[in-house]
Amino acid sequence: MERKRIWGWWFFDWASQPFATLLTTFIFPVYYAEVARAHYTARGMSVEEAGAAAQALWGYGLGICGLIIAVLAPVLGAIADNSGRRLVWVWAFSALYLAGSWGLWFLMPDQPGLHLAVVSFGIGLIGMEFATIFTNALLPGLAPRDEIGRVSGSGFAFGYLGGVVALALVLLFLAENAQTGRTLLGIPPVLGLDPALREGTRAAGPFTALWYLVFMIPFALWVPETPGPRRPVRLGAAMAALGRLLASLRYRRSLAAWLASSMFSRDALNALYGFGGVYAGTVLGWPVFLAGVFGVVSAVSAAVISWIGGRADRRWGPRPVIIACTLVLTGVCILVTGMSRESVLGLPLAPGSRLPDGLFFLCGVLIGGAGGALQSASRTMMVRHTTPARATEAFGLYALSGKATAFLAPLLIAVATDLSGNQRLGISPLIVMFLLSLILLGWVQTEGEAEP
Repeated sequence: MERKRIWGWWFFDWASQPFATLLTTFIFPVYYAEVARAHYTARGMSVEEAGAAAQALWGYGLGICGLIIAVLAPVLGAIADNSGRRLVWVWAFSALYLAGSWGLWFLMPDQPGLHLAVVSFGIGLIGMEFATIFTNALLPGLAPRDEIGRVSGSGFAFGYLGGVVALALVLLFLAENAQTGRTLLGIPPVLGLDPALREGTRAAGPFTALWYLVFMIPFALWVPETPGPRRPVRLGAAMAALGRLLASLRYRRSLAAWLASSMFSRDALNALYGFGGVYAGTVLGWPVFLAGVFGVVSAVSAAVISWIGGRADRRWGPRPVIIACTLVLTGVCILVTGMSRESVLGLPLAPGSRLPDGLFFLCGVLIGGAGGALQSASRTMMVRHTTPARATEAFGLYALSGKATAFLAPLLIAVATDLSGNQRLGISPLIVMFLLSLILLGWVQTEGEAEP
């Protein structure tokens, strides 16, 4: 039963990963960047101005979503813990995931509703983030303490594998090259989808929704509700419990430092995920299918390195894994900030050089691998700072720490891009955020600390 329950829990990662792979990073953002850039240039902007405007709108949208998640996450977690119900929240927010994903179908190549697309993406993102809070809260009860790192890492690896499979299917059978109208297999998009209307690429949204619907079935069958009494939802009691947890941070230096550290590192990582596709589509001029191939490489590396990271976590604990991954991601940000078609870190390139493409592929491997291992080890570290009875509340607070500045990083990128008119300089705030997370990690105890 326990083994089946773990597999069911892993299937949430498998089912939900395509939102990150297809819609957040590799397929939809690149298509959005293509459409937005064409829309803004038709209104008289230069190519660089159009790219900056597209990135700014995307950044403001992600910033608003981050603010909503930051405000509501700990409250919902406290309510779930006090009521003893978690799965009902998973299914409620799964509905938002499905609706938001499906809504991306309506981003047409001509006369695009850019704001509708950003809103739809935001609805799906909120659904995914909140559903993840409640599934993460099930982790402490899945395995003994010394096995949590392995279970968490294997879950991320399994999820990334699902993302690879989903991405491969979209590239082979749906997403068309804008110039040829053919998929990576050299065929028109299947199901009679019209390449002239970019229906193959737009279908990534409905495909993501259907994928989630199908692969959440094992989760529904194999993951029971958390044992314990069921109580009516009492907002006052939930808020009082949350207040006590927040007040206890004065005496729990390790937990407070960990929440602050993870706030900066995960926000910076999410910004890398969120802007990577837009960067590839505008700075490097990549078409959707090339970004998709990049995504396959990144996701495969993420699956492998997340699995390895889980084993490293079990042997040495989560802290060394977090430090190593954060250093790698800082280096990636420095490289991306200093890279364009014309130069790399100030060194000029020959016209037509493919070095930026190769380096960005390397960045994809490092972002995918280090990002997956970082999230897995961070989840383990959070488990060490809570108990099964208060796990949803704690992971709600964890989500708050991940989203308290989530509106800030995209907004900083948007504002920096607006002010400088340069997309590469807009990424630079992420370097500072990663470094701040490392400094704060110095006060975090690997084994956590007992609740007062």
